Amino acid sequence: MNKSLLIIFVKNPQLGKVKKRLAATIGDEKALEVYNYLLRRTHAVCSTLYADKIVFYSSFVDDNDIWQNDQYQKFVQTGTDLGQRMHNAFEHGFSLGYNSIVIIGSDCADLNERVLLDAFQRLDDHDTVIGPTSDGGYYLLGMTKLHKELFTNKRWSTDSLYNDTLQDINRLKLSTYCLPRFSDVDTEDDLGDLRYLLY
Repeated sequence: MNKSLLIIFVKNPQLGKVKKRLAATIGDEKALEVYNYLLRRTHAVCSTLYADKIVFYSSFVDDNDIWQNDQYQKFVQTGTDLGQRMHNAFEHGFSLGYNSIVIIGSDCADLNERVLLDAFQRLDDHDTVIGPTSDGGYYLLGMTKLHKELFTNKRWSTDSLYNDTLQDINRLKLSTYCLPRFSDVDTEDDLGDLRYLLY
């Protein structure tokens, strides 16, 4: 078994249920179109990575989507908040015997193959790796052992998440490597080069 595992958190792409802050200004249909683009972009970035891969869906497992059943294990996220859902996903991965696990979402259009590969390589000599976002969160988190403290007492989807997580990493005396800072697509202002999707 490959010792490395990539966990991908996605939302089931359903009208009115994705990118709600974005939909508030561009409408549900355009927001869904943007999210489907982000899903395809994330899939393309992951497809060449030499690691085992699990997709965790928000609502239900879709066996007939872009995530090929022979290349991606599939599960539903469990937990009452994002931290608990991420913790449970990492716990599942470590229980399977993996010793290098990276989790990403599907909101970062800037994510690329080189950064993913770098994340796993940095885990060869760091306890953790993290990719900050410009809004104060993070687009990637990796670790070699489960550290539940990184998923508790956090204000999810706020501008303090990255700093709070980094404080916990330092308090636990874990080594970490910080990846390049990227932007998540959460609002219309975040679209940047993706604005063409609106027309």
